[in-house]
Amino acid sequence: MNEISPQHYSRQWSTGGRVGVPRTGDEREILVGFLDWHRETFALKCADTAPERLAEKGIPPSGLSLHGLVRHLAGVERWWFRIQFAGEDVPLLYYSDDDPDHEFNLLDGDADAAFAVWRAECAHARGIVAGASLDQTGVGRRAGEPFSLRWLLVHLTTEYARHNGHADLLRERIDGATGA
Repeated sequence: MNEISPQHYSRQWSTGGRVGVPRTGDEREILVGFLDWHRETFALKCADTAPERLAEKGIPPSGLSLHGLVRHLAGVERWWFRIQFAGEDVPLLYYSDDDPDHEFNLLDGDADAAFAVWRAECAHARGIVAGASLDQTGVGRRAGEPFSLRWLLVHLTTEYARHNGHADLLRERIDGATGA
């Protein structure tokens, strides 16, 4: 799939530009298609927004911002695919026990860097998925229970769907843009 650059996307935000979700195909194609569609949707919701506006926390009392969400989603990709599923020994992104919501509270660094990290984590996750069976399992670090790649793809799709709803509200508050 093509990577979408949120700051340099050339099509109108409201008209989309995503690759459609397959309506036929095997289970893997459909599961991966839906997750990638939601990833692209998130990128489109952030597209053409001035970097300084991405950090706006526009829906009080919530601390959510588009910049915070992209950092959160990068961390989610890493936590689920790399750490829990693939068992990689890599540090968590934007998280500490002292400040579990660090990705939303301290928006240090620029938004372009956050999007680059997110795109890299998505690409790494795609590589993990491509090399694994849907029945392959990872182990949840907190509960120690196994989960299948199949479950993980559905779980991440719901995570993105939820946060795409948040991104809708934030973007509309920033500049009135709706859609994607």
